[in-house]
Order: sequence, then structure tokens, then C-alpha cells
Amino acid sequence: MTQTLPSAAVLGARAFAALAGLNRFSDEPGKLTRLYLSPAHRQAAEWVKGAMEVAGLTAFIDAAGSVQGRREGAVPGAAAVMIGSHIDTVKDGGRFDGNLGVVAGILAVQALRDAGVALPFPVEVVAFGDEENVRFPTHLSTSEALAGHYDPAWLNAKDEDGETLSQALRAFGGDPDGIPALARAPGSLRAYLELHIEQGPVLEAQNEAVGIVTAINAQSRARLRVTGEAGHAGTVPMALRKDALSAAAEMVLALEAIAAAHDNAVGTVGVLRPEPGATNVVPGAAEFTVDFRAPLDETLAAMETEIRNRFAAIASRRGVGLEIVPYARAAAVPMDPALQDALAAGIARSGSNLSARRLPSGAGHDAMAMAAIAPAAMLFVRNEKGISHSPLEKMTEADAGLAIRVLIETLLELAAQLR
Repeated sequence: MTQTLPSAAVLGARAFAALAGLNRFSDEPGKLTRLYLSPAHRQAAEWVKGAMEVAGLTAFIDAAGSVQGRREGAVPGAAAVMIGSHIDTVKDGGRFDGNLGVVAGILAVQALRDAGVALPFPVEVVAFGDEENVRFPTHLSTSEALAGHYDPAWLNAKDEDGETLSQALRAFGGDPDGIPALARAPGSLRAYLELHIEQGPVLEAQNEAVGIVTAINAQSRARLRVTGEAGHAGTVPMALRKDALSAAAEMVLALEAIAAAHDNAVGTVGVLRPEPGATNVVPGAAEFTVDFRAPLDETLAAMETEIRNRFAAIASRRGVGLEIVPYARAAAVPMDPALQDALAAGIARSGSNLSARRLPSGAGHDAMAMAAIAPAAMLFVRNEKGISHSPLEKMTEADAGLAIRVLIETLLELAAQLR
């Protein structure tokens, strides 16, 4: 049976050809920027829907803007195996983040169909639309919709232009009122699998093409506003200033120190905006974001306490106001041990010399949401220097092909377990 399946080399070539097609759709010329519910997201969703149909899946764009496809199995009523990832990107992002996993799922189903393989369970492929959470302050909203944990407050969240998520969703062709019906019934999914680039340097350092994820780190995000007092840059003495940007800058450095003091923790300020933003004006306000992550929930909680205490002390000493508004928090999510073993079996079945290295994920993924309703597992694929969320993101056709072949063999392994 497996002898009729495509080789890893062929699968890699197909994946890169498909990615070239998908990644033509961008909101910014010369860059890959595809934000949730943007015109480029709509075009990409339609492309994915068409690719799914060509591969033999019945597909549709759902009420929240994700693309869902399904190929029925040989056993009526069997719980499905879902393969998922995302097609939204950060601003000026990379070609493989999320997109590779969607393309891999489609190619895996197509290869099995072309080889005449009838699995005993349905296989679904989902292209989630809001994993990066760049445009709106949400958290994995489209996968949380399938998990039945969609927060209705997200619909009132606004982007930088003041448009609400609800308005953008209707303009996209979605239906805010239809989101609750997307929640999957208990027991309808046997497994959730996600293939994704590692976004870190571990696999490359170990000369491994793929790795099995053991857990996804806990993470928390917040928006902060520091309120000082604007003044003339040439006339306000330094000792009398209430410079909001200087206070924010000290907080940024405090976050760096807090993260460095905890094992395997990280802290990032990705956005910092002074107001009014003029050369000759002492900033009267500053807004910034914090994103901090750790392998353990208790470590994350300790970091949060330290951040609040140290930031408050900085604000008090400098005579400025401070507002902290958390908008996303996720507990550490272990991956299912039995599915990790199935991926290891898939690696062994692939006929390659790959090891079944296991490693944690410092980045968040849709698997975090889906793990609440189904056993979940992730397969990481090596990418050069671990660079991601960047146009410098790079990987090889060979690694992509090997990973997709492992995904196919994992589906066959899961089918064999039912015999």
C-alpha cells in the first residue's frame, strides 16, 4: 500500500509549488502580510478551499473565516482525525509559518486518495484564520470557536483603524451569529494533528529534520498605558519632567530582567508608541505591549506578580500613571502522549533515518485550543537558524517532504491501531 505513495522528494516539491501559489495573496506589495479578515485573507481562504476540493475534500469557509475540508472514512460515524494550522501571518511575515501545515494536510489527504487508501475514519483539514492575533486583541479565536470556547467580547474588539471584529467579519463574508454553531460535539474528533515549522533553533542545532512536541508553553499578553505630562523639549527641566516614554523604557528593561531571571522564560515588548510622537515634545503618554512565556504555569504567575510590582514602583518613582490591561492568557498545554508515540511510529514507518526527538514549543499554536476537546499532537519541522515571523524564514524542500511523509505515515499508523 505505502509503495504507491509519493516520495518525500515529490511531496516537498508539491509543497513548495503550493506555497508559491498561496503566498501570492498579501495585503502589502512585496511583503507577506495577511491579517485576519483582510482582503488577502479572503483570497487565500478561497485558494485553500479550491485546493482542498482538488484534493478530494468537501470544503467550505466557515462563519468565523476558517476554511474547513473533510474526506469521509470507510467506517460510518467514526470520529475524525483533524489536521490543522493557520493562514494568517504577522506583518511582513515568513512563507512557512502556518501555511506549511495547511498545505501539508491537503497534500497528505490527496496522496492517500490517489494511492487508493481508504482510512477507517474521516480526515479533516482546517486552515484557521486568526492564530497570530495581530489585527485584533484576541487569542486563537478561530480555533477556540471549534473548541467551543469563543469569547463573545472579541466581536467588539477594534483594530488600529477602529473597525470592530464583528464589522470586519461581516465584510469578509462571515457570520458573527453563526460562530457558536461551529463548536464541535464531544467525541467527534479522535485526534488533532498540527505540522509546523519549529520557529526555534533546536532541530537545526541537533541536525534533525523533524521533532515531536511535548508541550506548549504558558503565555500571557497585556496592553499597557503610561500617562505622564507633555511639555516643551527645550524648556522643561529634567528634574521636573514626567516623561511617559522614559518610564515605559525602564519598564521594558525591567521585563527583560524578569524574564532572564527565570529558567526558559522569555519576555517581549513588540509595540511601543509614544504620544504625541513629536521631536520637540516630552512624551505625555506611551502605550506598549508585553508578551511573556514560560514552560510552567507557576513560573508565569510569578513573572506576572513581579511585572506588576516592578512596573508600579517605576511609575510611582517617576510620578506617572500606569494602566495594565491583560487581553490573552494561556496555560501550558501538554501534548497527548499516545499521539506523540503515533508520530514516533510515523517517523519509523517513513523509512528515513530520522530520530523521534521530542522538544517543547515556546510559541503558541492552534493545538493549544484544540487540545481542550481532542487528543492533540504537533510535528515540528526544521527551519534555518530558527528564524520566524520574518521574511528571512527559510527551510528546504527535502525537510518539508519528509515531514509530510511522516504525517501520512502517522495517519496510516492511527488506522492500523483500529484494526
